[in-house]
Amino acid sequence: MDIMSSSSVPLDVDAAIDHLMNFLSVEGVTGQEANIAAAVSDALKKIGVPASAIRFDDANTRIPVPTQTGNLIVDLPGTKPGPRLLFSTHLDTVPLCAGAKPRREGDRIVSDGTTALGGDARTGVALLVVLAETLIKHKLPHPPITLLFTVREESGLHGARELKPAELGGAVMCINVDGQLASELIIGAVGQENWEVEIKGRASHAGVAPEKGISATLVGAIGLSEAHNAGWFGKVVKPDGRGTSNVGIFGGKGGTVAAGDATNVVTDYAFIKGEARSPELTFAGKIVDGYEAAFAKAKAAVKDHEGDTAEVTFRRQPAYPPFELGKDTPVVQRATKALKLLGIEPTLLFSNGGLDANWLDKHGVPTITIGAGQAEIHTIKEFVKLDEYEKGCRLGILMATLDD
Repeated sequence: MDIMSSSSVPLDVDAAIDHLMNFLSVEGVTGQEANIAAAVSDALKKIGVPASAIRFDDANTRIPVPTQTGNLIVDLPGTKPGPRLLFSTHLDTVPLCAGAKPRREGDRIVSDGTTALGGDARTGVALLVVLAETLIKHKLPHPPITLLFTVREESGLHGARELKPAELGGAVMCINVDGQLASELIIGAVGQENWEVEIKGRASHAGVAPEKGISATLVGAIGLSEAHNAGWFGKVVKPDGRGTSNVGIFGGKGGTVAAGDATNVVTDYAFIKGEARSPELTFAGKIVDGYEAAFAKAKAAVKDHEGDTAEVTFRRQPAYPPFELGKDTPVVQRATKALKLLGIEPTLLFSNGGLDANWLDKHGVPTITIGAGQAEIHTIKEFVKLDEYEKGCRLGILMATLDD
């Protein structure tokens, strides 16, 4: 069989599903990836990957929130000359997946309905292990390959962000597995900038002397109204760019749900947190500029009886950069060729959500993201489509073994 020109990929489908079921049953919510990393390491050793080829980086020492382990990296020596390929996915799941109990239901894998499943991205974890197993078992010719399993993707793309590019061994392209349909090739994604505002007002008795207070909730409400009226909230379309924004948190001190203590006290503190996204990071920044200006107006609009205003502190930070690959980029061409060998017509997509690919591309490795069956992610209705998982596995094997 000529793997370089045939869609007859030597995939053991039952073994591939077994790997997926195994990884779905191992808990590893974002920041707590040690157990799933150990399960992946054990599986790789059992299929013939030497322990010396399996390592962890120290990205977790640079991640600003507690993270059990660094990124898991596996180096597979090439059996033929060629530039190094990178295959990536993320180890972590969203917290809703804690305690997941996967079960087979016809052509799907589902949870018991009380948790999410974790197909995002345990389908990718399994695919990378299946890829290594297939290459080793069938002695398929392939260039040097690095497998990357990142941490804390779900809570801010932290593992990919803090990855040192030198760890990737000079990989020239990357196939990231974190999507639904094998036919959908994500070739770009928006960038994001986060913002937050702290509003310190002044408490007073709301019935006896409301004029002596400065309401933090009113400042916040006016600020959001100003941003909305100026066209910066939700879907944002301006002459110089487009994007989206959202306000996710409007709360109180120390992360408390309520901004304020009682209806008879003028609220002295409020905390608001939001995001802005755009294909152009500079325009995401302009959206955040709009929010900053809106809260400055709100501050000036709310005064006590002596003319004093609230203390308003606005902070902002880029979360991840946008990227977009051209259709003629080698990794896009390689994926397109592999899909056509499988009889699948590719669809090129631009994502409105951030991916590890955003940072991998920033690190100098052009990255596409492929799908392997995850569906209804981040909900208790989540499931894995096994036919798409199988297609994803075949696509990965072909991309690893195609002639350049």
